[in-house]
Amino acid sequence: MASSAVSKQSYCHSLAILITTLALFCVAKTCLAENFEPQVESGDDFIKTSCGVTRYPDLCYEKLSAYADTIQDNPTQLANVSLSETLKNAESTLIMVQKLLKKRKLRPREADAIKECVETMKDSVDELQKSMLAMSDLEGPDFDMEMSNIQSWVSAALTDEDTCMDDFEENSIDGKVKDTIRSYIVTVAQLTSIALSLINSIH
Repeated sequence: MASSAVSKQSYCHSLAILITTLALFCVAKTCLAENFEPQVESGDDFIKTSCGVTRYPDLCYEKLSAYADTIQDNPTQLANVSLSETLKNAESTLIMVQKLLKKRKLRPREADAIKECVETMKDSVDELQKSMLAMSDLEGPDFDMEMSNIQSWVSAALTDEDTCMDDFEENSIDGKVKDTIRSYIVTVAQLTSIALSLINSIH
């Protein structure tokens, strides 16, 4: 009888230890799940982080943060939106330079520089347009080739923009003409640089 009581007491004690152990295990498991559960990065945070690797992080974030819901945490979508913004700015800059050439009374050297800038900006817009078209179809076995083409086109567009700016470095060009055009071209060149960095990140 005494032996039966001891066995029952021992059984209850073992059961209590088991319950306590299980409770501690569940608590530990919950804590681990909370500590190591993957955190989904918001679109805004993703853009800010991605822009941090570009040469112009503030301009990058300023132009792209409005598209956070569209971009989310997709690097390809981020590069696509960046390229789209760059193209829009390049097109508006080209229109502005063309209007300046028609409206202002320019000296021959100024007119020649602006004409040259118009031609290089046309090339830049064309290269960015080709890049946008290629970005819309990156699926399939030709991914590497398409990415290489996009990188080449965007890089060429940046060179064209730099060439346009170089044409206005000479002192013989009117200060207002130089400052007006450079202010536009510099922004386009910076946006192109940003787009190229984000495209390179995909590759």
